[in-house]
Amino acid sequence: MIQFLSGISVTCFVTSYLVALVLELTRTWFEIPVRRIVILGFTVVGLVLQLAYLILRAQPDGTTEAGLMATWYDWSLLLSWGLAACYLFFLLRRPETTVGSFLLPPVLALIALAIYVQDSPPFSREEATGIWRNVHAMAMLLGSLAVLLGFLAGVMYLVQSSRLKQKRAGRGRVRLPNLEGLQHLNRRCLYFSTIALACGLFSGVLMNLNRWGSVGWTERGVIFSGILLLWLVAATLFEIFYRPSRRGRKVAYLTFASFVFLVLAFAAVLTSPHGRGLPDEAPSSADTSISLNWKGTR
Repeated sequence: MIQFLSGISVTCFVTSYLVALVLELTRTWFEIPVRRIVILGFTVVGLVLQLAYLILRAQPDGTTEAGLMATWYDWSLLLSWGLAACYLFFLLRRPETTVGSFLLPPVLALIALAIYVQDSPPFSREEATGIWRNVHAMAMLLGSLAVLLGFLAGVMYLVQSSRLKQKRAGRGRVRLPNLEGLQHLNRRCLYFSTIALACGLFSGVLMNLNRWGSVGWTERGVIFSGILLLWLVAATLFEIFYRPSRRGRKVAYLTFASFVFLVLAFAAVLTSPHGRGLPDEAPSSADTSISLNWKGTR
């Protein structure tokens, strides 16, 4: 399997994106019955191949002191993958739109930029650790903020819904946004928190690989953060594909559950070595038992 994946090249996912772009651009010229399915298929294939390519590039081999995923080539490919993932989201959310005509050309342009800067010198492991630590901290902060904001929007939604049923909305000094606006805010917070926390966990893995050459998968903080992300992904997919969840109180309840998972994750992080900022010499023995080891000297 690894040998098969090692054969993936930039050409593979570029071709997938190009086919999807051509199909998007020819929407107004002629009609193909299965066009949307084909576009979706090539987009997913391109994303999977590009992700596999990036993961293989992030595998430590101990032959260099350069940082993992710490070149302008890697950053350009990561940015292009993120933009392609956004296109997939819009494709699933609004399949009738033609946003691919606007999103896919920048994706291909970023890949071309990556090829252009491929020979740029990489950051050292120390520099890479600092970069990914900053990305990790900012992404987790923004993701947690989005979960909290979604929770508060859900509370306001339920309060405003109750006031409307009792015909008290707009009376007195308490004036809340309308239900439609609160529902949209809830939904946006759910989407944003999922993306931000995914970026936070991904950057955290790369930070630890650059720092120690391993990831403490068994730490409470890591486990509960992973559970929080899995819940957010499931809630987001549920909201996208199950249309009744977009109306009424269902989105508010989803953000309530997300807030509960966030509190549990924070409690786990703050009571683990990860949250207490232990020295960076090496991960605990429990962590190294199932970690990705960096071969070679440290």
